[in-house]
Amino acid sequence: MYESLLVKLADALQKAGIPYMVIGGQAVLRYGEPRLTQDIDITLGVDIDRFADILALIHQHGFHSAVKEPEAFVKKTNVLPVSDGATGIRVDLLFSFSQYEQEAIRRSQPLLVNSNQVRYASVEDIIIHKVVAGRPRDLDDVKGIIARNLNYDSMYVTEWLTSFGSTLSTDFLARLKNIFP
Repeated sequence: MYESLLVKLADALQKAGIPYMVIGGQAVLRYGEPRLTQDIDITLGVDIDRFADILALIHQHGFHSAVKEPEAFVKKTNVLPVSDGATGIRVDLLFSFSQYEQEAIRRSQPLLVNSNQVRYASVEDIIIHKVVAGRPRDLDDVKGIIARNLNYDSMYVTEWLTSFGSTLSTDFLARLKNIFP
């Protein structure tokens, strides 16, 4: 069910010329330990100035906004929560605005899902996302991802975690190192 929905979304975004990458639990399933996830998270390679285009696109493909005032919600959070009309599966569409997100989308990897290419955030970018989020489940995800991907680009991860750490006054590198006591 999730796989066919990922293919549907990837196809719609690709045809509309909108860069994207799958993040969150769906990406963890690809790179790390199996775990339960009940939604799909996708970062879009567009800012909220393309909100109307994205809203039209999701309606065209059978999705419905999961919030009453989607434009106001997106302006506040940069996230458009939608659900698939056929399955009810929730999809969070994240509008990107930072240099990091743009680079992560460029680095995304096309992976086969039901014989179709779907772009996933790289292993390194999922590690970065999860370390910055910092919830216990996220840190467990990182442990599983690294265990299965020992040759990840640790320099890239270190550079971005250092950058985010200085901006947000948090030692993300220490958080990463503490995952493996």
